[in-house]
Amino acid sequence: MQKDEVVRTALKLLNEVGIDGLSTRRLAAELGVQSPALYWHFKNKRELLDLMAEAMQAEALPPDRRPSDDWTVWLAADARAKRKALLAYRDGARVHHGTVPTAAELPAIESQVRALCDEGFTPLDALRLLLAVERYLMGWVTEEQAWLQNAHEPLYPDLDDVPLLKEAAVVLRMEDRDADFEHGLMLLIEGAKTRCERTSGTRD
Repeated sequence: MQKDEVVRTALKLLNEVGIDGLSTRRLAAELGVQSPALYWHFKNKRELLDLMAEAMQAEALPPDRRPSDDWTVWLAADARAKRKALLAYRDGARVHHGTVPTAAELPAIESQVRALCDEGFTPLDALRLLLAVERYLMGWVTEEQAWLQNAHEPLYPDLDDVPLLKEAAVVLRMEDRDADFEHGLMLLIEGAKTRCERTSGTRD
């Protein structure tokens, strides 16, 4: 039994039972082993979730995630790919909650921080931006997946008495989730670009 077999089986089980039903005992039974055998590959469930999160992203992202010339383009593309990866699995966003980068992921993150620093960000602000986008993404997909699980239920009462909300009802009802996600993502990226240009100007 190899580590990648354990992770693949855990992801398969995740789609079947969700994160609340995923336990090391159930995973061991699925693999046909005793629970202690799993701990040759990870120390605890938190580490298993970290490995599952890494595997999800590996399916959607290029191995080195090398930034392109325009940082706004690669940062947005990275977020879109991560969202797609999370939505591909039941409770995908919840798996990522509280995860920390594995050693294998650190070089890719370092290259992104370096690319942002080349554009005028400080290392501190570069990492803050990456985390802001990451946390927006995780929060968004968590709400998105919760909505998808309950999409058969009415979300809001009649809006006739709140005309402005009625005009924006497509957002309340998540009728175009891609456009809504993109709007928030662009607010973050464009705001960071403007702030970087302003602060870089004061340092010159």
